[in-house]
Amino acid sequence: MGLLVMILGLALFFAAHVFTTKREMRAEAIARLGEGSYKILYSLISLAGLAMIIWGYAQYRASGWIDVWYPPKAMKHITLALMLPAVILVVASYLRGRIYVTLKHPMLAGIKLWAAAHLLANGDLGSIILFGSFLGWAVYDRISLKHRTDAGGPPIPVGGITNDLIAVAVGIVAYLALAFAFHPVVIGVPVIGV
Repeated sequence: MGLLVMILGLALFFAAHVFTTKREMRAEAIARLGEGSYKILYSLISLAGLAMIIWGYAQYRASGWIDVWYPPKAMKHITLALMLPAVILVVASYLRGRIYVTLKHPMLAGIKLWAAAHLLANGDLGSIILFGSFLGWAVYDRISLKHRTDAGGPPIPVGGITNDLIAVAVGIVAYLALAFAFHPVVIGVPVIGV
């Protein structure tokens, strides 16, 4: 049951996110609903999908998962190493500096790295579906960005190297918090000693 709920949550979450890439349809929805109502509806659908993903994945893990392959232990260490740049890239998407200018979309790069890293360390069906879906969506979204004709949102000023240094510092703190507090407590899987 948990796996089905997770899959339905993924479908709902990504339906909302893929809809935003369909710029003409999105513009029509905003014209019909108003920008505020559109954003509220988008947020509610995304949050509902995310809640279903989290609940479904937790139920799937609690009820026993379906092994597809058995990753070597070294993959967990590689995943741990890849997560640091993944977190820094996500932070750099908000603290725009040279990292942002170089990558153009560090959030998507961070999500791709996060998903690929977790695919290396997890060989069960639920994890393959979960992380594979996020990886597929991030690849799709990056490709769709190349074909968009509109600017998206209002331009955000880009800073210099100071923003990058702050992004790295905040990324390291967030990485440590995720690895040593969030992951073992919320996910139930320690990242060290496995």
